Amino acid sequence: MPEKIIRSVSDFNSELKLKGFNVFRIHEDEAATRTYSRKDFYKICLTTGSSAIHYADRSFDAEGTVLFFGNPHVPYSWETLSSTYVGYTCLFSEEFFKVSDRGDMLQQSPFFRIGGTPILKITEDQRIFLNSLFEKLIEEQKSEYPFKDDLIRNYINLILHEAMKLQPSENFDQQKNAASRIGAVFLELLERQFPVESPDKPLSLKTPQDYAQNMSIHVNYLNRMVKEATGKPTSHHIAERVIAEAKALLQHTDWNIADIAYSLGFEYPSYFNNYFKRMTGTNPKALRSIEV
Repeated sequence: MPEKIIRSVSDFNSELKLKGFNVFRIHEDEAATRTYSRKDFYKICLTTGSSAIHYADRSFDAEGTVLFFGNPHVPYSWETLSSTYVGYTCLFSEEFFKVSDRGDMLQQSPFFRIGGTPILKITEDQRIFLNSLFEKLIEEQKSEYPFKDDLIRNYINLILHEAMKLQPSENFDQQKNAASRIGAVFLELLERQFPVESPDKPLSLKTPQDYAQNMSIHVNYLNRMVKEATGKPTSHHIAERVIAEAKALLQHTDWNIADIAYSLGFEYPSYFNNYFKRMTGTNPKALRSIEV
């Protein structure tokens, strides 16, 4: 067994932020896999063991070896059920992959596409071959080869092409309580947009229609499911979270109000001022003057 890699979570995240890529054997970096920012990175996992995977509004019971594709725009969770769990994880940002002009392939892929099939059952022969590709990724990540990023992208591309040859897993189960599952997916998508880190990166999902399109469902269906699951309309959840973030930015940053308005998806500061006052009974400038 190779020597266990030990590094802090902050170092792990810094490395990902810096390079836009990381690959590791699962047993070597269990803590880090739980803490990286999912909203920034695509994920490919080759795992052997027993687990339950929840992806958007579907669930999958995995036994044996599976190849999993995680899209940062689709909420998912992973429950490990077996005592032994081995395999590989590859994380990469869209920016890292787009250097090769293949960025569109991610959204068009049947694995990463919203509503696609992100899980494949893998035979023993397929596992051995895919293992070799992940080991190549690990080898190149450690190398000093000046063009290793291009080579890494080629290996990722090869994994995608190998996956396209395989049949997708068909034993997905639709969540029995659709309202509960869709409500949870919506709330996780909503929360993933926060905290706002920079005025240069405004919210991408601002309306119920935006969320419905992201989840590949009709907005009326989304509204009905969210209301049934939470007792509140979709727009109410969005407004509550935007106002909470606005208050945090007003009280804990030195951004000007125009920057805050833009970061939260408002085209003009006056729109933000009117919205904030309607929702809170006061204006942004008055809140900023309050000592906290």
